[in-house]
Amino acid sequence: MHRKSAYFLFLAVLGMLVIGIVMLFSTSAFARDSHGDMYFFVKRQAVWLGVGFVVCAAAALVDYHFWLRTWWIWFGLALVTLAFCFVPHFGMRINGSRRWVALGPATFQPSEIAKIAVVFFLAAWFANREKESGRVVQGFLVPFAIVSSALLLIVMEVDLGTTALIGATMFVIMFVAGTHPALLGLLSLCGLGGILFVATHMSERMGRLAAFMDPERFKDDAGLQQMQALIAWGSGGMEGLGLGNGRQKMLYLPYAHTDFIFPMIGEELGLRMSLLVVFLFVVIIVCGMMIALHAKDRFGLLLGCGVVSLLGLQAAVNIGVTTSLLPNKGLPLPFVSYGGSNLAACLFGVGLLLNIYRQGVLEPAKKKSAVIRARTTPRI
Repeated sequence: MHRKSAYFLFLAVLGMLVIGIVMLFSTSAFARDSHGDMYFFVKRQAVWLGVGFVVCAAAALVDYHFWLRTWWIWFGLALVTLAFCFVPHFGMRINGSRRWVALGPATFQPSEIAKIAVVFFLAAWFANREKESGRVVQGFLVPFAIVSSALLLIVMEVDLGTTALIGATMFVIMFVAGTHPALLGLLSLCGLGGILFVATHMSERMGRLAAFMDPERFKDDAGLQQMQALIAWGSGGMEGLGLGNGRQKMLYLPYAHTDFIFPMIGEELGLRMSLLVVFLFVVIIVCGMMIALHAKDRFGLLLGCGVVSLLGLQAAVNIGVTTSLLPNKGLPLPFVSYGGSNLAACLFGVGLLLNIYRQGVLEPAKKKSAVIRARTTPRI
């Protein structure tokens, strides 16, 4: 299985990219009115897809131990770019959040850099301190404090979804590294308590929580997206309305091409194609974990687990939100949703997994058992 895991991983990611581009063509029908070009979003996504392939190839070719030696550079870069979100003329405030930085014609989310940088840091920290992973200070307090410096800036952007995603990834890496279970339980309580505290002190986030508890009551404001998503699922049924025949993308479902593209797949292509998307994510997670478990050293194991956690948890949260199983978080669907910096970050993670696979410990090939049978010619 491990010998072919990289091939299955590559095919699954390629399938997701194809589905994403096709659905972006379909859901971009309104772009002519808002941006003067029907293919505005498709062109921008194509450019970021090219950037993503370049960073994926670089991550697959450069020895992953390079990130072990230089994690502090990328963590510092993440903190600086996150701080730029609050600098006038660089930071962009959209829909009440300061998540974007504009450099000329390009805009990106620094939190995407922070996600990868946190994984670099935690993998390097616990790889260099294997015997100290169970201790309180070296195995919990110090890494928690360093990661919290990035999480604090992301919370100030008003991006609770990414904050929760990075926190959950930190939990997974610490669990694999051997942090004491009682400390992990404390981390869970602190994370849930912190997110609930911040959410209840922000009127917009509190509205989302209320809409999640009672969607029918808030279907015209805070619960509009999730209610329209449910209508899309119901309209699509098993077979779907047909590619390009979806109705929710006609400004009924806000951000149908980004965070809520998964219900559009259900509406136009049906439940079967939606389940295929879920299956492809399962393939990515299983193959990614196989690659991580066969890494040649502890840093490769933790790095692979961190990347798989980022991809898997982000996909799970997006699917949970768009099916009304979770409150609205604003996380895109990896490889499928429109969003350049997230696409490039996800492909960079895939490149890291391919690099770990290239240097991994391969299972011995199964020897074909040959049974030698005596051939006798009957003599009559």
